[in-house]
Amino acid sequence: MLHVTEAKYIGDYKISVAFNDGCRFIADFEKVVKSDHRAIVQQLADINTFKDFSLQAHTITWSNGVDFAPEFIKSLQKK
Repeated sequence: MLHVTEAKYIGDYKISVAFNDGCRFIADFEKVVKSDHRAIVQQLADINTFKDFSLQAHTITWSNGVDFAPEFIKSLQKK
């Protein structure tokens, strides 16, 4: 099972993410935040809200309750 093991805010909508499989990269959430029309995700457009996250239940969880599956976060990796 894939888990996020580290997450550090980098700037803008970018978070440096590490996974338990050894993968590490900078995930850019800008397109996710700006294209998802659900109100709870749109709250992340406020950069202060976006920066307010922690690791919970093996993934990144924001203070407003938003989280994304580790597999989805890993899919943001540019090939």
